[in-house]
Amino acid sequence: MTEPYDLITMGRIGVDIYPLQTGVPLAQVETFGKFLGGSATNVAVAAARLGRRSAVISRTGTDPFGDYVHQALRDFGVDDRWVTPVDAYPTPVTFCEIFPPDDFPLYFYRRPKAPDLVIRPEELDRDAIVDTRIFWVTGTGLCEEPSRSATLAALEARAKTGTTVFDLDWRPMFWGGEGGASGDGGASGAAAMATARPYYEAALRHATVAVGNVDEAEVATGLRDPKACAQALLDMGVELAVIKQGPKGVLAVHRDGRTAEVPPTPVEVVNGLGAGDSFGGSLCHGLLAGWDLEPMMRYANAAGAIVASRLACSSAMPTADEVDAFLAGR
Repeated sequence: MTEPYDLITMGRIGVDIYPLQTGVPLAQVETFGKFLGGSATNVAVAAARLGRRSAVISRTGTDPFGDYVHQALRDFGVDDRWVTPVDAYPTPVTFCEIFPPDDFPLYFYRRPKAPDLVIRPEELDRDAIVDTRIFWVTGTGLCEEPSRSATLAALEARAKTGTTVFDLDWRPMFWGGEGGASGDGGASGAAAMATARPYYEAALRHATVAVGNVDEAEVATGLRDPKACAQALLDMGVELAVIKQGPKGVLAVHRDGRTAEVPPTPVEVVNGLGAGDSFGGSLCHGLLAGWDLEPMMRYANAAGAIVASRLACSSAMPTADEVDAFLAGR
């Protein structure tokens, strides 16, 4: 038998096509870079860069971008055995605009359907899911069938074995939110949140850790105060709630009463889009190492800050030496 994985993530995968100029509208960009993308994938890459044995459960199209995704995963040391092809749909691409320090619009090309939403329950390697030290799923995986049933089936099989992380990962446009079918105002759309909430609640019943920003926590809890959100997530069954608060830092609350509230790590932001995924991979690294809450949050914040100071997402994920050097210089 092989050793269990440190981390298996399940969810989005694709190709990021990012402009090589900052402060320029997409219509005027002349040159782009191609990078491995997708939040669950980036988390696995971030953990692998920190020396963790990681893998991804996802799907691509049968096209050159799908070939690129497999090659990039292997280059990053992430196991791609559970990234399988779907003939009917193309590998998704995502474009962004880069207006530092805090405006990074995303444009997802995932229609008529993304292959990573065609993960089926019967295709899951349940033994590997149960055996991995950390299993990571995302809110986006719940937005459509058959991915929704597969995600919940994986969580049920896992049954809180080891550490199970639910990344609240709220993308309202995938649920008919702003710019989609709900039209119910706000940045997210009340109807979209109402549609998503029962599935978020179902996932949280099987998770031991919940992580997300205040907007994402609101989808699960209906609340916006960070401390109230954290307590509500604990009440819904998790052992650790991590609420990212942007310029206010991060709040972590454990069921045993431990709390850490850590300020952000200041950097000159180039592209903030991959920072949360770097944070997630580093959070997993700290959980695997058994760190206390405060040093774990400081480390994850630092890893996120490093990526925010770089252009790309996956290829920007720092090594442990880079994070250590960054922290030592603060």
